[in-house]
Amino acid sequence: MICYEYINNYIRKTIKKNDGILAELEDFAKENHVPIVHPEVASLLRVIGLSLRPSRILEVGTAIGYSAILFSTVLEPGGRIDTIDRYELMLQRARTNVKKAGLQDVINIIEGDALEVLKCLEHKYDMIFLDAAKGQYPEFLPECLRLLKSGGLLISDNILYKGMVATDELVVRRKKTIVKRLRSYLETICSMDELETSILPVGDGVAISYKK
Repeated sequence: MICYEYINNYIRKTIKKNDGILAELEDFAKENHVPIVHPEVASLLRVIGLSLRPSRILEVGTAIGYSAILFSTVLEPGGRIDTIDRYELMLQRARTNVKKAGLQDVINIIEGDALEVLKCLEHKYDMIFLDAAKGQYPEFLPECLRLLKSGGLLISDNILYKGMVATDELVVRRKKTIVKRLRSYLETICSMDELETSILPVGDGVAISYKK
């Protein structure tokens, strides 16, 4: 957490709770220590999605399918979500969860290395959610920009990485390379003429970039 614990606790008690499959996946993630977006980030993503009403979303980092299922609730009718992951165990769980949610025709799960898959995609997306290997964000960026429509949003999660990106005092030695790459990524997306970016200290840090 990068905010005061009492603030996070208050927000999580106050925001509307999910039900159905999303609540089940939250319980599963908590019990099995599976990383999914923080509740306050999920709430933010839903509000952004409802405002944008995207018809096509790309997610880099499927995990158990939680975020993709969340995004399905904000899609324009007939919309589609493409989501990429390379880990077979996660993919198996994601496929099971997507089927349980009845979203096989909405969520397309793509297996493979994210960078290689991104290079092969041709569709343009209204929203791209980046939530995969943090150290690869700089490598993902050119392909994400190529695939993002003008007027679309690139949302990057875990961008402050437990606060380490903001101060050297918190940096763990084995995380130095990831922190360095995330700092480079943030400097890039905040300085590009092509993007307008806001960094929010929500969850583990979220960057929202609008493509002009």
